[in-house]
Amino acid sequence: MSSNRCPSFLSELPPGANLLVIRLRSLGDALLMTPALRALKQWRPDLRLAVLLYRRFAPILAGNPDVEEVIELDPKAPLGVVRLATGLRGRRFAACFNLHGGTLSAAFTRLSGAARRVGFRRFRFGGLYTHRVDPASLFGRERLHAAENMIAPFYAAGLPQGEIPLLQLFPREEARSAVRQKLAARGVPAGTRYVLVQPVARQVTQEWPFERYGRLARVLEEQHGLVPVLHGGPGEEAKLDAVARAYGKAVVRMEGLSVPELVALVEGAALFVGNDSGPAHIAAALNRPLVVLFGSMDSAAWHPWRAPYALVQNYYPCNPCRGDRCYAFSEPECILSITQEQVQAAVERMLSPLLLAVK
Repeated sequence: MSSNRCPSFLSELPPGANLLVIRLRSLGDALLMTPALRALKQWRPDLRLAVLLYRRFAPILAGNPDVEEVIELDPKAPLGVVRLATGLRGRRFAACFNLHGGTLSAAFTRLSGAARRVGFRRFRFGGLYTHRVDPASLFGRERLHAAENMIAPFYAAGLPQGEIPLLQLFPREEARSAVRQKLAARGVPAGTRYVLVQPVARQVTQEWPFERYGRLARVLEEQHGLVPVLHGGPGEEAKLDAVARAYGKAVVRMEGLSVPELVALVEGAALFVGNDSGPAHIAAALNRPLVVLFGSMDSAAWHPWRAPYALVQNYYPCNPCRGDRCYAFSEPECILSITQEQVQAAVERMLSPLLLAVK
């Protein structure tokens, strides 16, 4: 039977108990889960944590000492999904924490065979869970950061509350070497101070106009001596083309990177400037100074976690929204209303201590 209360049980689990944590999507969400895993292992290092997530995001957990096993799911391989579901039942998980809430994650929660199945009260298929959690009631306030939401089910299950850790990310040396070589091949030798510009995002309501990014890149180069490096993923070439046209000359582009290479690219940047996106959370995890632009999304929930950042956002009564399109205007005014001057002022705030440190 499901319950609106979540009786504590983590302290009662036997030594070496196996826990399954499900967070299928996305790159940023996988990172924002890591403070909860760190806090859990700091408290009870004997617990064995397995994390289930989509294969394309799995490398973000590589080298994480808090995770004993990363279970990779390829949603485009139906036979593999069936095999994984069949195999989970025999794993004898003491508990399953679903931090995702979609239909597929709910099915895997039930198929885990865990006697204790924890999810959020807002999740569909409530009958699948033995324990349901309301993070707002637990924290005593409605507006929570994603990292707080992610740790709430563990708090409710008995993890002692305390300071929530930083994001956990562990760059790979082979990826660093590969990125150095790729940058050098594009005219950016080792030791060059560069700014990583992330002009693309998951939804159009999160994307600042590309021509403005191009003009910003010129300012970063001409006034601050930073080499602009654009990053984009598969299918985003046309968007980077638009930035390059506004930039007005050849610009360094890093495309088609693996997740470990993207981490290494962010790690080497003197500054990160971009839209609310997975790479922005990578920059936060690596404690890189960043300027992040917000449109439709809730910046209270998704701002960089415990990192040096400047946030640029113009608030509207309709914010936040689903973001798949603009529901209040003919165009997404929330992101389009951000001016060049606002972003450049945020850049100046983040660069000032860096410039002082260089002199």
